[in-house]
Amino acid sequence: MLIASLALLAAALYYAALCALRPFAPCRKCRGLGQIERFGKPRMCPRCHNGKLRLRLGRRAYNAWLRTHRAGTRPAPTLTKESR
Repeated sequence: MLIASLALLAAALYYAALCALRPFAPCRKCRGLGQIERFGKPRMCPRCHNGKLRLRLGRRAYNAWLRTHRAGTRPAPTLTKESR
């Protein structure tokens, strides 16, 4: 049980480091090519829009958490004479 817990913790730490160091990954639909073949013709990838890279899921979750944290810790606006 201890080995399984350590392996799970190591995998989570590895993924967190990967999201911090390389937040973008190749698109899974086009495999990082930017184009897919539909009906025998090359077309722009609908997921990455020819950008070839997608933001990792862990990085997307971290960015959402960061936006929420920053929105909740903003200082309260102060009232001035003009705004009263």
